[in-house]
Amino acid sequence: MTFLAQGVAPVEDRARRSLGRSSDAIYLMAADALEARGVRGGLLLDVGCGTGRLRDFVAGAFNRYVGADVIRHDGFPIDAEFVSVNLDTQDVNLADGAADVVAGIETIEHLENPRAFVRELTRLTRPGGWVLVTTPNQLSLLSKLTLVLKNQFNAFQDSCYPAHLTALLEGDLRRIAGECGLTDLAVEYTGKGRVPGTSRHFPHWLSRWRPRAFSDNVLLIGRKPRG
Repeated sequence: MTFLAQGVAPVEDRARRSLGRSSDAIYLMAADALEARGVRGGLLLDVGCGTGRLRDFVAGAFNRYVGADVIRHDGFPIDAEFVSVNLDTQDVNLADGAADVVAGIETIEHLENPRAFVRELTRLTRPGGWVLVTTPNQLSLLSKLTLVLKNQFNAFQDSCYPAHLTALLEGDLRRIAGECGLTDLAVEYTGKGRVPGTSRHFPHWLSRWRPRAFSDNVLLIGRKPRG
């Protein structure tokens, strides 16, 4: 992991700004991606877990849930295991290959070094296990329009800084996963996207037609080779 750059807000502050939770559509996307691949049982490690809401969306699918984050957010389940970690400067204090699934839900964009983050997720995953990452979708219609009008991606405007540090495209996620040796890569979308200039969302049929254009968030999932 890299050390904190001078002038960047401490990761604890960035974690608090996030409120430790994301939209239901993001957790549903992650749960559906795992279910579609028949991934069940064993340990799910949620890195950058926030309030631990992912656990609710995969309830019954895994034997054990562990959350890791820089602070233990209010609302994190009292009966869940928690590991404290500064993801900008530290590795998660768990053994190599500790988990069957390692997820980073809306976490990578908050960190200084996305490649170090995915390498750490990969290290923590057992051979044959799955790595799952979600982040804002920079290629959505909303984000592209914001880029044209304001020269900033929608989720990385000045109002989002310093909570959101690192904007990644779908291609970046694929390249990073490939560098980490992950296979069976797939990219999926929430199917929920906000209409520019409003608080409303596009009709769901539009996201079925063009998921990349009409989804606010994107997921990459890949498998760690067995040997």
